[in-house]
Amino acid sequence: MRITELFDRGEFVTTAEVGPPKGFHVEKILGDAKAYFHGVAAVNVTDNQSSVMRLGSLATSVALKENGITPIFQMTCRDRNRIAIQSDILSAAMFGIENVLCLTGDHTTMGDHPQAKPVYDLDSVSLLHAVKMMESGVDMAGNSLIGEPPCFAKGAVVSPCSDSYEAQLAKMERKAFAGADFFQTQAVYDAERFIRFMEIAKKFGKPVQMGIVIPKSAAMARYMNRSIPGIHVPDSMIAELEADVPRAKAGITGIEIVTRIIKECRPYCQGVHIMALGWEAKVPEVLKRANL
Repeated sequence: MRITELFDRGEFVTTAEVGPPKGFHVEKILGDAKAYFHGVAAVNVTDNQSSVMRLGSLATSVALKENGITPIFQMTCRDRNRIAIQSDILSAAMFGIENVLCLTGDHTTMGDHPQAKPVYDLDSVSLLHAVKMMESGVDMAGNSLIGEPPCFAKGAVVSPCSDSYEAQLAKMERKAFAGADFFQTQAVYDAERFIRFMEIAKKFGKPVQMGIVIPKSAAMARYMNRSIPGIHVPDSMIAELEADVPRAKAGITGIEIVTRIIKECRPYCQGVHIMALGWEAKVPEVLKRANL
């Protein structure tokens, strides 16, 4: 199922996310997805997230699909040249994977193999264009593909709470022109910034899922402010997490924060993307409280 079909029907689309293991045993993430992701339309599979070597996104996506879970295959440009990228796109199509999220990817110096050479033959915009070309029946060199071409719901990422939201709007426009069918955002904690961005971004006519990460502590919030581009956690929210540390550690405060943001921002977006980051068991409570 392409998630664009849900957007086209006017549904408010909720997705979640899993990170493949640093090994080849997927029983835990499959179990978590089955146990905690009821009511979630599809599940993103990260691609060596933060440049840390893990099981491949494509293999994990296939495992999810074989277990009745609709995957969104994340693909970064960091580790592959255009030949490998196009080959993986065809491989995904062969396995019946119909959703792909196109990312440039974090630099290798951020990860566990900082000596690795980054590729970046393409970026997220040219990757979208490559997928769109293949859907038309040709590869990036103009050579015809054999048989019926692939067809995907093509996703991209935008950071509406970035300090330079004008630059993010320009990037979003380029991605929409290159072929993006839907967008997922970086984690949102500042509803006012998000709403301001979305009031302008709606002119692109593409569905947007607001990204959410359940904050686990004030220290985590400060780290995101300091180290992750495009995330802004307001001081008032950090104080809220500091006010009752045991409550925050139990996830109660974080769940209250994200459900409040979802309810405030829901009229301005077409869905929510929940990045649990190890708190998959908290997802059902978020879905319940946010009436998703």
